Amino acid sequence: MDLEALKSQFIETYGEVPRIFRAPGRVNIIGEHTDHNDGFVLPAAIDKATYVAAAKREDRLIIARSVDLEGEISIDLDDPNAEARADWGKYVQGVAALTEQVGYKLTGADILIASDIPLGAGLSSSAALEVAVGFALRSIAGVEIDRMELAKIGQAAEHKYAGVMSGIMDQFVSAHGQTEHALLLDCRSLEWSAVPLAGASFVLCNTNVKHDLADSEYNRRRMECDAASAILGKSSLRGATLSEVANKDMPNVLRRRARHVVTENARVLNAVAALENNDLGRLGNLINESHNSLRDDFEVSCAELDTMVGIARRHPGVMGSRMIGGGFGGCTINLVEPTARDAFSESIAREYRDETGIEPEIYDVNIGDGVAECI
Repeated sequence: MDLEALKSQFIETYGEVPRIFRAPGRVNIIGEHTDHNDGFVLPAAIDKATYVAAAKREDRLIIARSVDLEGEISIDLDDPNAEARADWGKYVQGVAALTEQVGYKLTGADILIASDIPLGAGLSSSAALEVAVGFALRSIAGVEIDRMELAKIGQAAEHKYAGVMSGIMDQFVSAHGQTEHALLLDCRSLEWSAVPLAGASFVLCNTNVKHDLADSEYNRRRMECDAASAILGKSSLRGATLSEVANKDMPNVLRRRARHVVTENARVLNAVAALENNDLGRLGNLINESHNSLRDDFEVSCAELDTMVGIARRHPGVMGSRMIGGGFGGCTINLVEPTARDAFSESIAREYRDETGIEPEIYDVNIGDGVAECI
């Protein structure tokens, strides 16, 4: 991101010199659809981010524009009962309104947003926007910043203003990310620890498809997990065992949803152990098992994701490959030997294009830090 160009565009638009903040997207190494079941996840922040240039206003209006998206957003902080927006401004509106609802008084702000996180790729562009906006608004208002609270407000905005009942993982890692570390998060207690990545090297492959049922099916999976928990007599699937899932009388579809969550939680903890033992081969096997479970038991993959994973697993130097994110499109994560990265990136793009007719995007990402002020 060219920060000087963003700064210049802000000055041209608003006539003020801004402060600039960034919040990263994320990749989830393993632990998919466990966060909304009070389970374990192992995400990491990446070096693609959403940037918010901001300057304080003297009134209580937030005026937001985007480099990449159309429209000017106007939000009156003194109108907490304003109807929720239906455009990208809902994320700005939600974070601002909910920050004030928990007791912090913000100032008005002029905002210009830019991002190099691909939309619809499963890299949590919305969480990065929520965290970046929340951090920027608090910073220019001189309001105390607690990173976990920042993440919780971003999650609440996703629920109440975007209508997606996501867990806290995406906002959490955008706020807390650490260079060359994954973060093991217990989504029930919110206890977490940083896990060194032991030289693990990742390449992300964007299928460049996003099926329309992604959001509705995400919410359906949440309801199915809740239904399975109720049958098992648990507050969440975090408390279930594989034996209980196998032996309890329940519809088969709920059994498969629960089986994925229980086995995926175990895979997260096993992945941490693999990293601590510098066993990247074991980590790769767990990543492969995760995709198989997401495809067969949780049923959130799609033909394009399965094709991308299949190509990757045939490639020399690839230790593991799986879909990431909510599903039905977006990206795969690939654990690749460092010496094989360039050859892999070139060949998988060609083979995927030949098999699907779709031009993919390949991201050679590094693991970076969480939200911060840039300039």
